[in-house]
Amino acid sequence: MANVNITKRAIQEAFLAVLNEKSLGKITVKDITDRCGINRNTFYYHYQDIPALLEEICQIQVDELVNKYPEFNSVEECLDAAMQIVMDNKRAVMHIYNSDNRNTYVSSLWRMCEATVTTYFNTAFTDDRLSPEDRQLLIRYHKCECFGLILDWINNGLREDYVEGTRRLCQMKKGSVEDMIRRIRQGEGQ
Repeated sequence: MANVNITKRAIQEAFLAVLNEKSLGKITVKDITDRCGINRNTFYYHYQDIPALLEEICQIQVDELVNKYPEFNSVEECLDAAMQIVMDNKRAVMHIYNSDNRNTYVSSLWRMCEATVTTYFNTAFTDDRLSPEDRQLLIRYHKCECFGLILDWINNGLREDYVEGTRRLCQMKKGSVEDMIRRIRQGEGQ
């Protein structure tokens, strides 16, 4: 089993290296196998095709994010963590985003935003005074907010000034989640 994991990891790393060099649509299984020194049969033993490999890598990144950040204290921290993953893989993200497999990445980004925002609410608002329905509604709203901001950033070419603008926006909104929860608790949100 250990060799399987080592081989899969080698395939994933080779794929990411190639993805940072060329667009997803131009990557072949041969590119990946040549990079990691395996044959095509070994690749197909582990993955049905390149989209399956991409989907697994995206899921691994979501899982790693959740494990790396067991708690968040603000929506800004959620955004920073998700945006850092994008920045660490900037060229690869753009190659995926501008490919026919965009939906795989968008779905992964959606799960990432949901995981970070849920973690934030579970960390920052642990009391039982919020109904499960209101908690889910707030999580959904802030998940959409994070997702939309990151997607807009990607659509605008991952410009550095956008990151600063997003941080500035978070500063302007500081306390808004707490205000929403306060209004819900006071009965104004019904």
